[in-house]
Amino acid sequence: MIPIPTGSHSLAAACAAINQIILGKERAVRLSLCCLLAGGHLLIEDVPGVGKTTLAQTLAKVLGLRYRRIQFTSDLLPADITGVSVYERDTGRFSFHPGPVFTELLLADEINRATPKAQSALLEAMEEHQVTVDGTTHALPHPFFVVATQNPSSQLGTYALPESELDRFLMCLSLGYPSADFERALLRGADRRRLIDAEPAVLNPADILSLQTQVRAVTVSEALLDYLQALVERTRDGKHALTGLSPRAALALLRAAQSWALLEGRQAVLPEDVQAVFVAVAAHRLTLDATHAQTQTVAETILKSVPIP
Repeated sequence: MIPIPTGSHSLAAACAAINQIILGKERAVRLSLCCLLAGGHLLIEDVPGVGKTTLAQTLAKVLGLRYRRIQFTSDLLPADITGVSVYERDTGRFSFHPGPVFTELLLADEINRATPKAQSALLEAMEEHQVTVDGTTHALPHPFFVVATQNPSSQLGTYALPESELDRFLMCLSLGYPSADFERALLRGADRRRLIDAEPAVLNPADILSLQTQVRAVTVSEALLDYLQALVERTRDGKHALTGLSPRAALALLRAAQSWALLEGRQAVLPEDVQAVFVAVAAHRLTLDATHAQTQTVAETILKSVPIP
C-alpha cells in the first residue's frame, strides 16, 4: 500500500473534521479533497446559501493552508487579483505589491459576477502557478488551490465563464440543499463560523505536497488507460456533445482517478475510481446543443454507455 499520513495527520481525520462542519455532504467533501490532491482547482456552482463559502473556509482551516478571499464584482480589475507595481519615491524604483492570489487556498467568490477581463486574470495563475505583471513573472506558493464559487447563470448580474477558463477547473461540484435531518442538525447546532475558528489543523502544506507526489505514483495499467481513453473518445463522437474533452481534460481525469484511489488507500487505479470522478471532471467541459438541458445528465449517459473492460 502507498503510505499516507496516519494518526492525527491523516486524510481520514481531515475528512471527519470537515464533515463535522459541512453536514451531509460527504461525497462533495471527498471530491474536494480529491481535486486538491490531484493538483487541480475546484468550481462549485449552486444557489446562494448552501455552504459553498463555508466549505472553502473549512478546507483551508482543516488542511492548514493560508487562505485569502476575493469577492468578484462587476468593477473588479485584474490588478485587484494579481497585484500591482508601485513607484517608490525613496528608492526611485517600482516595487511589486502582491495581490490576494499569492496564497495557498484562494476563494474566488461568485466568480461569474466579474467581467471576462477580471476572470481571465486567473488563467495564468491556475495553469502555471505564476503571474506576470509588467513583464516580470512571480511564482505562487505551493500548494496553490483555487476554489471558485458561481451562482446559476440564470441569475441577474452573471457572466458566463469562457470555455478556456472552465477547462482549467479540474472539477465542478454542486452541494445542493441538505436533507431534512441534516438541516435540523444545522439549525440546532453551533454557528459554523465559530466551529471553523475552533477547528485545529489536521494537515499542513508539507503533508499536502507529499500526498500530491504520492498521487502521481499510483499505478495505472494499460487496460485502465484504454477505458479512460474510450470515455474521452465517446465525448468527442458528436452524438452527445458539440465539443468533447480536451487532452488537458483527459489528464485531469487520470489525475483525479489516481487521487481517488489514494483516498481509498490503494496503490493502483480501478475502473471504479474513474467512474467516481468522471462526472465531476467532465460535465462542465462539455459543450451541448439546444436539445440537451444539463451537461451532468449527458456526462452520466456517456459514463453508462462505455463498458468496463
